Amino acid sequence: MNYQQVDILLAEDSKADAEMTLRTLKRRGIANNIEWVRNGVEALDYLHCEGRYADRPNGYPKLVLLDLKMPKMDGLQVLKQMKADPRTKAIPVVMMTSSREEGDLITSYELGVNSYVVKPVDFTEFAETVAQVGMYWMIANEAPD
Repeated sequence: MNYQQVDILLAEDSKADAEMTLRTLKRRGIANNIEWVRNGVEALDYLHCEGRYADRPNGYPKLVLLDLKMPKMDGLQVLKQMKADPRTKAIPVVMMTSSREEGDLITSYELGVNSYVVKPVDFTEFAETVAQVGMYWMIANEAPD
């Protein structure tokens, strides 16, 4: 497989939600390179260059868009593992979910999520959130003078 440097990793099991998110990001010019994975296990495999992603070049996305409810491993489990790993803990994460459960929101922020967006998404607000989180990443990872 021919991999490019990925700006955004989208972990979303719903094809319709993923396609809408991808169209919105591209239309707003937020990122050129987006990798879509369909569950939490694939997300971690991508981040750690394992499984079907073992041959991809090393490097990390600038942002992870993470669905909360996914098969195999949910978004909270992925978030917990990302934030516990020194290699991935600084990557900003936006949780995207249809869950309106207060516990999911609280747990997401306790685990270190940068933003929590409830579906159906207001895509103007969503695009602004992604741009702001991306700016945070650039500032946090800027090389010192």
